Amino acid sequence: MKNKTKQEERVYSYTVFYEPIKGGYNVIFPAISEICAFGKDLKEARAMAEDALRCYLESLEKERVKFPKDSVPLQEKVMVAV
Repeated sequence: MKNKTKQEERVYSYTVFYEPIKGGYNVIFPAISEICAFGKDLKEARAMAEDALRCYLESLEKERVKFPKDSVPLQEKVMVAV
C-alpha cells in the first residue's frame, strides 16, 4: 500500500470517554467497542486513545471496511431508594 500524502489524509473524530479507575484511566469509544486502551494518567490515556483509534481505522481501511459512525450514548443518573 502506498503512503498517503498530507492532501490524501482525512481527519476523523469519535466520542471518547476516560473512565477514572484505580491506577489510571480506561479509554472507551462508545461507537467502537473493539477498542480497548488504558493510560496511567489523562495525558497518557489521550495519547493511547489517539493511537488506538488510528490503528483501528487504518486496519478497517486496509480491509476496505466502512468506518463506523460516531455515537454518543444517552447519559443520566438513576436514583433508587434502598
